[in-house]
Amino acid sequence: MPYVAVSALSHPGLVRARNEDSLAVGPWTLCGTVTENPQTLLFPLGTPLLVAVADGLGGQPAGDVASALVVRRLASLGPSLDTEEAVRDAVNVCNRAVHAAADTNPDLVTMGTTVAGAVVLPESLFAFNVGDSRVYDATRDGFREVSVDDNPPLAPGQRTTPIVTQTLGGTPGFSAVTPHVATIGLSVGDRYLICSDGLTDPVPDDALGELLRVHDDGRAAFELWKAAIDAGGPDNITLALVRIGDA
Repeated sequence: MPYVAVSALSHPGLVRARNEDSLAVGPWTLCGTVTENPQTLLFPLGTPLLVAVADGLGGQPAGDVASALVVRRLASLGPSLDTEEAVRDAVNVCNRAVHAAADTNPDLVTMGTTVAGAVVLPESLFAFNVGDSRVYDATRDGFREVSVDDNPPLAPGQRTTPIVTQTLGGTPGFSAVTPHVATIGLSVGDRYLICSDGLTDPVPDDALGELLRVHDDGRAAFELWKAAIDAGGPDNITLALVRIGDA
């Protein structure tokens, strides 16, 4: 019987004082957690399964509050996310919730977060994102990003950019978002990586792809985390590796 294996971890890295990333896997959430040993959860392939990472905006207040609010709201909506429209609506619900929470407390007024995730259905997967957290397709055909970064193109020789052009919350007053959503056909053996930029900024895509070629499930999640740590761990690192299996 087909199943979904999700191996995940979340860690503050080596520079940040705290972890402002949050993670949702089905009904479960990890918010501001420090883990080094990946947790692997198994789910039957059937009811929509949500896996999402939210990365609280650094340099602004309460990024951990914003990211936790988003993953908890998405986890509650997960079983109903059976169309692209439902996914877009859910992300916008989260955006309004972040703005509404900020409006009630002046200390939270510019809190915000990025989000990226996947909704796994029996024959397809919805990949979605707002901001620069990412979703990668790690199937047999190679390794490629299927999310869309919300930031300007890099200048020649520039490795990273701090500018994110679209987030959930992050500005005074309400600002609508347009989530990126893509539908991808699914088959047994397919794998998808969902992660914050604490993994993708210090570790190049070709290195991520090579690690996933060699390792699977919990071992792969650990090796990805270790690669970010070995590269200096400059930011919070949160990742979830989704694999479609068949018992």
